[in-house]
This record gives sequence, C-alpha cells and structure tokens, in this order.
Amino acid sequence: MSAILLEGGIVHYEVIGRGRPIVFLHGWVGSWRYWVPAMQAASMSFRAYALDLWGFGDTAHDPQRYDLNVHVNLVKSFLDEMGIGKVAFVGHGLGGLVALHFTRLNPQIVDRVMAVGVPMEIGMVNARLRSAPIPELVDWLLSKESAAEPARVDALKADPQAIVASFANPEAFSLANRIGNINNATLLVYGENDPAVSIPPFSPESSPYNMHMVILEQAAHFPMLEDTARFNRLLTDFLALPSGDTPRDLQLKEEWKRRVR
Repeated sequence: MSAILLEGGIVHYEVIGRGRPIVFLHGWVGSWRYWVPAMQAASMSFRAYALDLWGFGDTAHDPQRYDLNVHVNLVKSFLDEMGIGKVAFVGHGLGGLVALHFTRLNPQIVDRVMAVGVPMEIGMVNARLRSAPIPELVDWLLSKESAAEPARVDALKADPQAIVASFANPEAFSLANRIGNINNATLLVYGENDPAVSIPPFSPESSPYNMHMVILEQAAHFPMLEDTARFNRLLTDFLALPSGDTPRDLQLKEEWKRRVR
C-alpha cells in the first residue's frame, strides 16, 4: 500500500505500469480497488495511478474535506506531489465529476478524460444513492460475483458523511451547460441499465466536436466490473487515439457504432 501526506491528511494510492500518466478516480460506492482490471489494461502503455478520495477507502476521514471542490484540490495536490504534468483521467460517478471539474479548471494539463456514469444534473441521481446506508448501496449496485468482491469489501470503509456531503452543493452537478466549455477530448460512458444515474440526452450535432458518448448494453452502474472485457477495449481504444483527436473517431469501429446514441 502506498500513501502520501497531502494537506495534513493521509492519502492512499496505488500505481502500476510505465509510460504516460493516467489517473483513475472512484465513485460513491467503492474505492481505488475496483479499477484494478482497467489499470492492468492501461498499464501496457501508461503509468496507471488510482487514489482514494477523502473519506473513502484508506484515505483520511475528515468531514471538513468532503466538499466536491476539496476533492478537486486533492487531485491537483496529488499531481503536483507526484510530479505529474500532462495527464489522462478516468473517473466514475463522484470521481467523474471531480475529473470533469478538474479538466474545466485546468485544461492545459489534461490530455483527455473518460467519465463513466456521471450525472449531468442533480436530478439525474437516484435519491437512494444520496440517502441509503452504505451496506444497502453495496447490495444494490454491486453484484455478488467474485470480480466485485474486493469492491464490496472496500466500499464499507467509506465514511457515510463523505457520500452525503458530496451532494450538498447541487450547483456542482450542473454540468450540462459547463461541459460545453471543455475543449479536451471527452468520452462519456454509461451503463444502459444503470439504476443510480440516468443517461443524459446526447446529440452529436449539438455537442462539442471533442465530445462523444458510448452506452454499454447490459451494463449497469459498474461497467468496468460487469462487462470488463468490453469496457477495457473501449478504454484502450480511447487512450490509443492521438492527442487532439476527437473520441468520435471511435465510431469508425463497428464495435462502438452499435452502442452509440
């Protein structure tokens, strides 16, 4: 286990691979651990980092740090401490919100961002996610298959206040308009059967050219665990795009043409 002291608190992270840096950010239920298969896929060409946000996993629990903006600042401090310059992000749920806000505020150091299951408005979040006890959320959103077991165990480490506090500022979820100002390559990914986050409307004609959406059929809130092979193919395809290219080029592959709305 690796850990560093940031802003007076212990932050847990893990890293594998060599190459350009990519940072994985977990969602409301779980920790860094459910990213392991995706990290392994990315580590063939990237140095893959995953960290626990404040109040989750083995990072310090401190209710004063659970605001979304503080998580964004945590990521900036982490990159600075690790000497990471240009970076790619993969964020899920809460981690996706953090990655998108970070990209909006620091576009010069973000190469690309893949946001998985991210609500574009607070109303797109199922109320159960905002209020249910963590064990109930674990049973609701994570399967009982062996691949999800590490995530189920680590999810129980979270401070319940960390989940509740992340929803305290509804304005932070108002991405539908702000996301249009992001000029970095952005891939939005949703599970077709996600019970926690609604899929937002997406029109290629009215969306920025650097942005694209893929919906994974038969997946729910954890597509990286529920359909690992297909998720990792999408991830590696996205990462393989030359810098500056739009993720809409993924449509050239028949694999993703069938899964785009």
